[in-house]
Order: sequence, then structure tokens, then C-alpha cells
Amino acid sequence: MASALATLLAIPGLQADTLKEIQQRGVIRIAVANEKPYGYLNEQGEPLGVGPEVARRILDDLGIEEIEWVETEFKNLIPGLEVGRFDMAAAEMAIMPERCARVLFSDPNTSYGEGLLVLASNPNRIRAYEDFIERPDTIRVAVQEGTVTQDMFNALGIDPDRIITVERHQDAIEAIVRGRADAFAATGMTVASMEQMSPQVEAEFNFTDPVIDGREVRYFGGFAFPLDAEDLRDAVNEALLEEKRNGDWQQTLTRYGFLQKDVLYSYRFSADQLCNGIG
Repeated sequence: MASALATLLAIPGLQADTLKEIQQRGVIRIAVANEKPYGYLNEQGEPLGVGPEVARRILDDLGIEEIEWVETEFKNLIPGLEVGRFDMAAAEMAIMPERCARVLFSDPNTSYGEGLLVLASNPNRIRAYEDFIERPDTIRVAVQEGTVTQDMFNALGIDPDRIITVERHQDAIEAIVRGRADAFAATGMTVASMEQMSPQVEAEFNFTDPVIDGREVRYFGGFAFPLDAEDLRDAVNEALLEEKRNGDWQQTLTRYGFLQKDVLYSYRFSADQLCNGIG
């Protein structure tokens, strides 16, 4: 698999379809990572989440009537864009400099903070990521592979031996219930939705937001595109700006559980600023 991916990446002239080409064929391929409330497919294969809902309205404005939804693991979103498996990702992926080196991002569609999923009643009293530093011999944390949360634990200096990587949310819940991990770290929106998946786990209500270099950690999620899809990205940015000017956008975010703070923060930085480490 790795060698095949490397081969595809090395193919000269591998180019993303232009906006005009996508409009002419009338179909765009969009990836989601099956993560509530950002972007996922229900049992009937229908796209739900703030990313897909906003994307549908934007693409309709751009004259693209049909969307082919591709469900993939989060860690495969960027590689999939790089090799042309899909034209766009609507997973509210956090805009970060290291990711900007590999894909293009729209301006933020959402903003969100961190959270913790723990065993019901939180018997270990885990309320902050720093607990995994202060109690290294007693508690372990699960993180989803390829996420910014995994990178954050490295930045916090948490012992890698205390970190368990999982691919799916159900895997994280099973790790907590079976005692392989004492908590699952992810965005606050993610753990809030996972709380509904099993009565044996819960989101820690008194969670303390992590602080790195004196700043509260907050992410800004946007749509992602191949590096050479500037025309599609620019068109989506223009349509997203117009989308934010009407009430449907804010109502969509609110309906999926985003707070007023999350809505307001999404205006704070542009993708260019976030790609350059400002934010």
C-alpha cells in the first residue's frame, strides 16, 4: 500500500481537475471521515454534518449538481487528495502549517476546542491533558491516528508509551471500556457526540482546555483541496463568504452543537494566516 501510494505521488503531471472540468462533468467527489458532527454518512449513505451541509449549498451555487461522497479514515484524507482519489474534503480538518504544505484549504468554516471522553462517572478523575504528564504511571490516553490531538500530545511532552492510537471512534470506546485506555482525547464536539454511542462512557464536563506556549488551544476547520486546485478553492472561498452572510450557515453550525463562541471564532483568521502559523 505504501509503495503504491509513493508511486502515485511520483507520477509527473498528476493534476487535479479544474473547476471548469468539474462543472462540465457535473459531478464532484468529496471525502468525509465519518466523524460527527463534522462530516459523516448515515446508515442510508446520506451525507450529514456541518461540512457536507454547507458544502452542498456552496456547490449548488457553483452549478455543480451532483456529489459523489467518499467515506475514508481521517488519516487518509490528505493522501487521498494528493493522489486524486477525490476533489475535495468536507471533514472540517484543522488548518495547520504542516498540512498546508500538502493541500489547499478554504477559509475557516468552523472553529472548535478540545475535550475528553472517559469511563462513566470518570473514576480516575481525569480532567485535563496535563493529567497524563502528572500521572504517567497510572493512566493512558487514546487518540485517533493522524489528528491534531495526537500532535498536541507530542507537543505537551507526554510519554508516547502512554498514548494508544485508534482508527475509529468505536475502537476508542472499546479501549476505554476494556481498560486499554483511561480516556480518549479529541475535539470537544467529537467527544460530545461519542457520549451518545455508549452508556459506559461520558464526556468530562469539567474538562480544562490545554494551553501551549501560553495560549488556549483552538482549531479552525475548513474544506481541503489538492495543491493545484486553486480555482476550485477560490470559488469555494467566495461562495463560503456569501454563505456566512446569510442565516443558514450559523443555523447549521448551531444545529450541530457549535456554540456562539465557535461561530464567532471562525471569522478570526483566514486560511493564509493559519497556514503561516498565525492563530
